[in-house]
Amino acid sequence: MDFNVKRLAADAGTFLSRAVQFTEEKLGQAEKTELDAHLENLLVRAENTKQWTERIMKQTEVLLQPNPNVRLEEFVYEKLEKKAPTRLNNHDLLGQSMIESGNEFGPGTAYGNALIKCGETEKQIGGAERELIQSAAINFLTPFRNFLEGDFKTILKERKLLQVKRLDLDAAKTRIKKARMADARAAAEQELRMSQSEFDRQAEITRLLLEGVSSTHAHHLRCLNDFVEAQTTYYAQCYQYMVDLQKQLGSFPSTFSNNNPSSMSGGASISLPTISVSASLPSVSAGHGSSDRFNELRGSNGSRRARVLYDYDAASSSELSLLADEVIVVSSVPGMDSDWLVGERGSQKGKVPITYLELLN
Repeated sequence: MDFNVKRLAADAGTFLSRAVQFTEEKLGQAEKTELDAHLENLLVRAENTKQWTERIMKQTEVLLQPNPNVRLEEFVYEKLEKKAPTRLNNHDLLGQSMIESGNEFGPGTAYGNALIKCGETEKQIGGAERELIQSAAINFLTPFRNFLEGDFKTILKERKLLQVKRLDLDAAKTRIKKARMADARAAAEQELRMSQSEFDRQAEITRLLLEGVSSTHAHHLRCLNDFVEAQTTYYAQCYQYMVDLQKQLGSFPSTFSNNNPSSMSGGASISLPTISVSASLPSVSAGHGSSDRFNELRGSNGSRRARVLYDYDAASSSELSLLADEVIVVSSVPGMDSDWLVGERGSQKGKVPITYLELLN
């Protein structure tokens, strides 16, 4: 086997020179070439990007899969490049239990039928959750992981090489200071020029890679938008499933008197709340029945208590946001538009539309 002794000796000498230079720098016995401020800032930004990307990835994985054992299992399958077995999520398990119990109690009974319908809805939500996890894994987590395992590892490699070239440069500067003979000084100057050239070249390569982190941020921004869109779709689907379920349950009897003793007939009945699916705003005619009361309120310049009929989001700082069924105090101000009153809730005060109110006696 051919063995290049000279090459081995040269490499060993270079390694020893770097080790000596590094040790002397740590002991404060040798000068150190500092990187320019721009390059230092780029290095800091890249390191921050790496740390926050790891943290966001970890918390996203926890959000999508709260069970640490399942996350570990998925990680092992991913490293083995095998597909993880399909498992039921919590919504699927709850839905399955509800459907089985509903069949046990009897689909013909109100309770059994309600359990089955709830179970079917839970399974729909479970399916929507799987779609969210799949979308987030492909469009959000994978690009983040590719940066950490690809681009950032390349940056680390080139940054390490830059550190080596800097040590070579500083070692050459030290040798030229120690050179006494003309020949030794000429050789040291030649070595310094080569080391400076290699250091400058490596610094430029590292700088270009670090400036590419800006493109990474832009790419991750697009991924973030995709993740938000996936979440929006998921929550919208869940909301629609629950609204549809609520409408179905609303058709059942609202009072289950057969399940209560006769002595409790005076107690509170069990009612199922319903919400309006329509997103349209209430028409002005909704408040026409109480228009005389509003006119009376304007004429008296006093104040009255009023119940809020619908949720209302203030369109400006001069208006007051309202929640359905809350009670506020309203009054009229001379010169105010006839469709508005001044509403007060504690220390909060602002204009409110009369079509959203019902005056109380």
